[in-house]
Amino acid sequence: MILVDTGPLVALAAPNDPDLHACVQLLQKHGSELHVPAMVIAETSYMIETLLGSAAEEAFLRVFETRRLIAVDATPEDYGRMADLVRKYRDLPLGTADASVVALAERLGVSEVATLDHRHFRVVRPGHVDAFTLLPASPAVPGGKGRTAKRRGRS
Repeated sequence: MILVDTGPLVALAAPNDPDLHACVQLLQKHGSELHVPAMVIAETSYMIETLLGSAAEEAFLRVFETRRLIAVDATPEDYGRMADLVRKYRDLPLGTADASVVALAERLGVSEVATLDHRHFRVVRPGHVDAFTLLPASPAVPGGKGRTAKRRGRS
């Protein structure tokens, strides 16, 4: 099982994304293993709709209907852990979607995370392993998240 962050999902939806090729390879190699936290689905849906429109958002959501990607819901305990992580990494800031990836990884014993946000996920120290294995190994734009945040009008 691999937990998926927002970046690779947005890259897969955006035909001109510099990380598209690496994310397509990731999907082809690990398709049945990719699980997406519900918080990440919400963040990704918002970003895809903002960047690419409602039709692209609909197409993204339909992928879960086909079970090509598996949605994972948080438990009440996961929300508590997410709050702890947001507090601990408030200077980063970590954010709810990233915190959900960490909390679910800890609960499910997952050590691999599909993300373009290597900056955040290299800093975070999960409770169950020394560090996450990040896929793809090196995003086209270091840090990934800054590129995505700028697209949303934030810097």
